[in-house]
Amino acid sequence: MIFLRLIGDSIKFAFSSLINNKLRTFLSLLGVTIGIFSIISVMTTIDSLERTIRDNVSSLGNNTIYIQKWPWSFGSDYPWWKYVQRPLPKIDEAELVKIRSVFADNVAFVASTAKTVKYDKLAVENTGIMFASHDYGNIRDFNIDKGRYFSEQESYTGKNVAIIGDFVAQELYQGAEPLGKTIEISGSKLNVIGVFTKEGEDMFNNSMDMMVLAPINFGKTIFDVESDALNPFITVSAKENVPVNQLIDELSIIMRTIRRLKPMEEDDFAINQASMITKGLDSIFGIIDIAGWIIGGFAILVGGFGIANIMFVSVKERTRQIGIQKAIGAKSYLILTQFLTEAVVLSLVGGIIGLVLVWLLTLLVSGITPLTFALSLQNIASGTIISVVIGIVSGFAPARKAASLDPVTAINYV
Repeated sequence: MIFLRLIGDSIKFAFSSLINNKLRTFLSLLGVTIGIFSIISVMTTIDSLERTIRDNVSSLGNNTIYIQKWPWSFGSDYPWWKYVQRPLPKIDEAELVKIRSVFADNVAFVASTAKTVKYDKLAVENTGIMFASHDYGNIRDFNIDKGRYFSEQESYTGKNVAIIGDFVAQELYQGAEPLGKTIEISGSKLNVIGVFTKEGEDMFNNSMDMMVLAPINFGKTIFDVESDALNPFITVSAKENVPVNQLIDELSIIMRTIRRLKPMEEDDFAINQASMITKGLDSIFGIIDIAGWIIGGFAILVGGFGIANIMFVSVKERTRQIGIQKAIGAKSYLILTQFLTEAVVLSLVGGIIGLVLVWLLTLLVSGITPLTFALSLQNIASGTIISVVIGIVSGFAPARKAASLDPVTAINYV
């Protein structure tokens, strides 16, 4: 009970010091507030961006492999001059992969471009046009709000049918029913058989809202779908319970066999997967995280000195009171605990202000950008723990000085 009462009195003294010395307190706590704000805002930004990226990458498929001309890794040593000479994936190669692969569940050939899509007198410019074989619907994670996906027969015969994105449907038909109507792409008309469910914006521009999807065999009638201009690729999903690495090894062997590469020749194709994107960003996030800790660390260091200054002044102002406490039996560790508690409370006040500022910043950023920023419980706990540690470290010297005072000398202090 005595210990709890001492803690309560210490908290009262701390807030009394805050109220009675407003300017000094403000300047001292400013460093802790800025430090916590810097560190936690960086941590919150990184967590939010990483969560958004992982959510967007998951739409590419965690067990999905992409056979392409270009690898998904960039840097100063990226040998683009070697990759540019590689052959592009072919439709026939996709068919052979489908026949020969044991671990593949679905295999699709995909090509894409951007064109103006028209209906009557209305048009949507720079619309993503994607041509794919039938299995693509089993690989890409999307939903159809109205209508249906094209059938295997329609895919094989190259039927002029299309599924359009929600944005495209709204712009072209102005709220009218899209199903049964037509769209025009490069002079060719397609019948609308479906509308994708609205997905919203995507960091990788992977949303289906601004897309039109049609059978690859129809695409062959109006474009060269195996040319560089349409960035063709083969996408493969693994069977259930088949490790992705096992599928990658198999696909590498199959592609080398299809292209008749000799044992010592390098691969003339790239096998990419979604996880490569997040791995490439880990180092960038790490650097940003370190920068935030350095900037915030300097601010917290200044704040720590400020709290130590407040506590030294507090010890000096309350020297006689400390002497009386010790004279009536207060132990040194109780005095030490009392002043350490005050230092921690002062530091926590600065930390809480910093956390509130970060929370307000997340609301502001989330309101003006398509990204969702949120202050997680983990980051709140981190900010609180850092504040407590700074309070203990910066308050230890003043608390020790107060605990070591001689009661007779302290009582007679003027």
